[in-house]
Amino acid sequence: MDIAEQITNIAKQAKKASRSVAILDTQQKNRVLADIRDLLISGKDLLQKENRKDLEKAQKQRLENSLIDRLTLSDKVIKGMAEGLDDVINLPDPVGEVEKMWIRPNRLQVGKVRIPLGVIGMIYESRPNVTIDAAGLCLKSGNAIILRGGKEALNSNLALADIVQKALARSGISENAVQVIPITDREAVTEMLKLQELIDVIIPRGGEGLIRTVYENSRIPVIAHYKGVCHVFIDQSADPLMAEQITINSKTHRPGVCNALETLLVHRAFAETHLKDLIKALKEKGVIIKGCEKTTKIAGDIEKATEDDWHAEYLDLRLSVRVVENLEEAMNHIECYGSKHTETIVTSDYANGRKFLSAVDSSVVLINASTRFNDGGQLGLGAEIGISTSKLHAFGPMGLEELTTKKFIVFGEGQIRE
Repeated sequence: MDIAEQITNIAKQAKKASRSVAILDTQQKNRVLADIRDLLISGKDLLQKENRKDLEKAQKQRLENSLIDRLTLSDKVIKGMAEGLDDVINLPDPVGEVEKMWIRPNRLQVGKVRIPLGVIGMIYESRPNVTIDAAGLCLKSGNAIILRGGKEALNSNLALADIVQKALARSGISENAVQVIPITDREAVTEMLKLQELIDVIIPRGGEGLIRTVYENSRIPVIAHYKGVCHVFIDQSADPLMAEQITINSKTHRPGVCNALETLLVHRAFAETHLKDLIKALKEKGVIIKGCEKTTKIAGDIEKATEDDWHAEYLDLRLSVRVVENLEEAMNHIECYGSKHTETIVTSDYANGRKFLSAVDSSVVLINASTRFNDGGQLGLGAEIGISTSKLHAFGPMGLEELTTKKFIVFGEGQIRE
């Protein structure tokens, strides 16, 4: 069987399984999620053994530290996956929820009800914990999922898929509801993107190259998790201590993830009195600063930023800093260089905060809080399958509700159209 046949067969199995998953009740779905959680904890040693194979290979290939960090299934990551499943279990089941009903003059009752999307194809890189997050969310929302992770995480992803499929089998649910493609050849992705009759939506999650490849080749609707060029703007009225804490947390808490700060924008008046100390504090945390001309004059020995730096998603301890004249210039910078991911304003000015909140066109916009809060778990969605930076069909972290759509339902009493 060649690659095209293998991928088509996987998709056919998923399509068939999706019909049975869609009609599971909440109790059945929660039972499966609880079994996955328990198997994750009891199977931790085997999981980490398989994960070490991927880590050893990554180190031999000299992959970037940020990639190795995302690849690692540490005790903390496994515990986080288990807790994420608990969160999903405790969330309301959106499937079957009737949004509203109305009665037409001819006495037809018309309504909208939430239903699963169907079969979701997910293409992602590096982070094997995504396998569990995606499986849990898709099962709770009544969807089947086909997962195609990066070759660097193949052993980890297959071990995680085995856990999910064991839990499905225990409940008498088709194991084909969650499948990991075991083929590392890029042709597997190409073939997957052709199957518009079997797969309902594609969700790519990874680097810019991956997203562009999917967009250019997919015959299936795409919900993109694009790169995170995230900004913090420190307004003139910002509290200096708050500004420092938010900036450092946004940049250094976990620099290799998509909601980490990449460009700091600072109001000129704040920069004159506080930027030098802020840059000193960042440097003490190991951050390498690249600044605009005004920043270099204030801070001294830092490298001058280039045009490419304003577009950059560094994913490490590097930060671009630009001094701006006012809120409008900050928002114009974000519009020009941002990726519609995450933006924060630090301010004590209510009007400026509200203006930033309403005018900035990104999936999550915050006032006086770290960019690291753009996360499904942190925002109360349980886990997330990704952060959509496109507006159709979702914008921002994709939880249970974002993995459903709505259909019309109509109740009649024998009415016919005249």
